[in-house]
This record gives sequence, C-alpha cells and structure tokens, in this order.
Amino acid sequence: MSNDQTPNKHKHLEFIQLAINRMAGNLFLLKGWSVTLIAALFALAAKDTNKLYILIAYFPLLIFWLLDGYFLSQERKFRALFDHVRKLNEDSIDFSMDTRPFADDANNSWAAALLSRTLLVYYLGLALVMRVIMFMVRS
Repeated sequence: MSNDQTPNKHKHLEFIQLAINRMAGNLFLLKGWSVTLIAALFALAAKDTNKLYILIAYFPLLIFWLLDGYFLSQERKFRALFDHVRKLNEDSIDFSMDTRPFADDANNSWAAALLSRTLLVYYLGLALVMRVIMFMVRS
C-alpha cells in the first residue's frame, strides 16, 4: 500500500510517537533534576555541616525513581499501542490513544519499569555515590 492509501494510520502513528517522545523527554528531565537537587542538598550539608541534609537527599532520590518508573511504564504502553496500530488495517483506525489494553503486560507495569536495568543502574548508582560522599563528609 502506498502512503496515499493510509493517511489515517500514519497520522495516528504520529500522535502516538509524539506521546512516546514526551515520555522520553520526561525521563531525561527527571534524571537531570534528580542530580541537581541531590547535589544541592549535599552542598548545603557541606556548607552548614548539617548531616541531616545528606539523609534528606535520599527522599528526592526515591521520589524521582518512582516518577521515572511511572513515565517509563507509560512509554512502554504507548510503544505497545504503536505496535498494535502499525499492524491494523486502514479501515480499523479509530485514533484511540487508550493504553489500558496494554497495561496487563507484565513488562509495561510500574514495578517492571522501576526494576528495569536502566533505572536500577542509574538510581542505585546514584545512591551508592551518595553513600560514598556521605562517608567522605563525615570524615
């Protein structure tokens, strides 16, 4: 089929791709904000020699990890929707952006996203760095 015979499918796929791009952008921004906020809390701890700021830095780490997991799970659902729409016939296109039919896939769950290799490496690595710096500040 030529592109002229599938304008609805292409437009629907474009809409889904825009949602995927937004989710990926959110993931990128959250990682940047997590490092910035944690570094600021460590700077406060070093400046004021108040070790409580170091412990408080673990709270945003957890919150950003949870948010990152949420957006990754949403991105995975939209990718599944994209794959589904890609296989549809032109006359079956309804421009639905509903990702609920793909929520039952275990890979698309929030828990699976939280425990994904990319998030685990990033956030556990960041927690490890925070722990090392905490011991350095205590000394």
